[in-house]
Formats: sequence, structure tokens, C-alpha cells
Amino acid sequence: MAVKIRLKRFGRKNRAFWRINAVDHRAPRDGKVIEELGYYDPITKDPAKRVVVNKARVEHWIKLGALPSATVAGLLKNATDSGSTAAIPPAASV
Repeated sequence: MAVKIRLKRFGRKNRAFWRINAVDHRAPRDGKVIEELGYYDPITKDPAKRVVVNKARVEHWIKLGALPSATVAGLLKNATDSGSTAAIPPAASV
């Protein structure tokens, strides 16, 4: 099974919120995920909270051969480490 690390969209119109997930490459964008690794909230003002991922789990999946999408690869450069998946908030609320 080929695994990719890519985004899954949540939120409402004009208020996008993305989760960073490890998924089977054949799954649709908003389909079933293997593991949630973090989130990306482009609207938040605090840059430290804009991209939050569990870096240990991301490294684990990359070592197993998962390929991040081009967008996720760019986001991971500026990501803050959450340390656990418990820090992932529910879908964006306003």
C-alpha cells in the first residue's frame, strides 16, 4: 500500500481548515485516513498555531516510505511540534 501525507479539508465556505493525514494514495481527498498527524489553519493570526504536527509520527511515516504532497512538504518546514495527536482541535469553529 502506497501511503501519502496530504491535506483533508474541513471548515465552511471562506473559512477553510485543513488536517494533515497519512492516507492511502487511492483514497479521495476527504476520504478515510490511516492516521491524523496535525492541522493547518491558514486564518489564525498566531504563526506558531498555524501549522501544528506531531513531528515524530510524520518522521515515522516518511521512514516507512510515505511521500508528502508538495503543499504538505512546504508546510512541514514551518510546522510547530504538538508532541501528540491529542492537540488536534475539532473542525474550525468561529
